[in-house]
Amino acid sequence: MPLLSVADAAIHLSRVPGWQIEAGALVRTFQFADFRASLRFVNQVGELAEAAGHHPDIDIRYNRVHLSLVSHDEGGLTEKDFSLAVQTGKLL
Repeated sequence: MPLLSVADAAIHLSRVPGWQIEAGALVRTFQFADFRASLRFVNQVGELAEAAGHHPDIDIRYNRVHLSLVSHDEGGLTEKDFSLAVQTGKLL
């Protein structure tokens, strides 16, 4: 899948509220009521990631989950990153 240009990434970013581009990755931190809620969310994200064959970097800190999406094999952001971000937003 081809890399997105900076302009194309900005257009895609406008369609995924709460997400930002930092250091070339699409990132967002989610906050939940407690650790168990964080784990439930991470497990749901894991199912989406497995289905898509595209896996985020995940950091869990009690009730906060930080996701970072980047197409490592392509060396930057692709439509796969934004597609998984959209799907993740539907879990909330």
